Amino acid sequence: MMMRIVVPDHPSGRLTDAWRFCVGTGRFELALRRDYQDSLALIQREIGFRHIRGHGLLSDGVGIHRPYSYRGTRHVRHAFTYVDQVVDAYLDLGIAPFVELGFMPAELASGDQTVFWWGGNVTPPRSWSEWADLVRSTVAHLVDRYGIDQVRHWPIEVWNEPNLKEFWRDADQDAYHRLYEVTAHAVKEVDAELQVGGPALSPGADEWWLPFAEFVTARSVPVDFVSRHAYTSGPAQHVPFGTYQTLVPASGLLEQFGRPRQHLRGTDLADLPVHITEFNSSYRPDNPIHDTAFHAAYLAPVVAAGGDLVDSFAYWTFSDMFEETGVPTSLFHGGFGLLTHRQIKKPVYHLYAFMARMGEDVLARGPDYLVTRDADGRVTVLAWAPVDETGQRPPVDRHAVSLSVPIGPGGATSAFMLRSAVNEEAGNAWTAWCEMGRPRSPRPGQLDALREAAEPVRSHRSLPVVAGRVDLELTLGRHEVTLVEISAVVDETPPWWDDDRLLGLPSGTGTGTDEQP
Repeated sequence: MMMRIVVPDHPSGRLTDAWRFCVGTGRFELALRRDYQDSLALIQREIGFRHIRGHGLLSDGVGIHRPYSYRGTRHVRHAFTYVDQVVDAYLDLGIAPFVELGFMPAELASGDQTVFWWGGNVTPPRSWSEWADLVRSTVAHLVDRYGIDQVRHWPIEVWNEPNLKEFWRDADQDAYHRLYEVTAHAVKEVDAELQVGGPALSPGADEWWLPFAEFVTARSVPVDFVSRHAYTSGPAQHVPFGTYQTLVPASGLLEQFGRPRQHLRGTDLADLPVHITEFNSSYRPDNPIHDTAFHAAYLAPVVAAGGDLVDSFAYWTFSDMFEETGVPTSLFHGGFGLLTHRQIKKPVYHLYAFMARMGEDVLARGPDYLVTRDADGRVTVLAWAPVDETGQRPPVDRHAVSLSVPIGPGGATSAFMLRSAVNEEAGNAWTAWCEMGRPRSPRPGQLDALREAAEPVRSHRSLPVVAGRVDLELTLGRHEVTLVEISAVVDETPPWWDDDRLLGLPSGTGTGTDEQP
């Protein structure tokens, strides 16, 4: 028989909101689309992220940098038509930008190297003063339109993964240091309290930390936070319109979260906030692992514990509206999103929605569970089944978690339990889509069926309270993530209520139901 874990009566700490501080998105101008805004509205209603970060704010598709010639002289106009529409939409939905400054406008770039299907230029500016003007003008516009008190809370990150030659020409460290220096000073010229940071490193670039710290310290360059990315997938195995990859254990993500502080120990940057501005299992937007129940169970321990290590960690991304490798060719295509196009919820979406319903006080945590309590006394249990990222062990189809949970003072004799679960069968639109024959463009009726299949399975029951506690026995299916909410019952049944009389029969005939409304 499995040992029951006795959850303490008193909290051991607070559950931080590092998991919801920021979420990733496709390139900036995608936010002009209706499906994008519908998807973000759903995310904000049920999860509620605080910031959103994506590439391409300064790329040509947004149209900020607009050189022109007048009377034989070159000038530059900075236009914010699309910027205003996007940021206005964000703020209306209760989310603010985590500003990433990149990529290079073509007319300012020193070369023609680009990244992604949509062609983000990744070369240094041919004029550092013109780049500084672009940064100052953009940041000053945000301050002018949205107010300094608000924009001071929007982190401003310099570039994206400059340690990779795909994102920064030749992965030139010295050139990036210059870019950071010019950019950071330009930001601070707008307002000294604006928050600027970097270097937004990809995994495997820990050798960049110390030179970056030494450079900014020696030259008194402002740094308000440091940032990096975290992924756990191996080399890409390409097939048409898809990718397969090996995975290391999810604990590898937590190890990556901890590395900035390890490498910056003893430097002037040691105590700065750490933002993981991208994280996921695979770094590919066409890996079907992202669509599965496995993925939700794989990431559950990371989402539950990541806030103990960093100030934020941003899931990459909230939606499959994402075109780095081209326009997706199928509804389910292995995209990064918590949602597919047309707002189909993936299992990992529910992991985040479950976290949004957790309490603030942490009562207990373990390798497969997190227990919290909110200010009203409601106890929440997030539990997850183990996964085998090697694919070599027999699947675990039944996983047990046994807890003794405190209900608190009040003398309640029963508690109400509501359970929501997703696994290989339940709350799993991917499975339903596969059973449909993997339609590339589902018809309206199929979309409706997929939305219904994507909802968690929910159950409820009454639990006896003995000595202020309830015993909770959970059996989780394969790759399940489950949320249990437990509240003490205050019985308000009126004295004249009689279930035996629901059909108008005399009391005591025993034909009523056992349930009370």
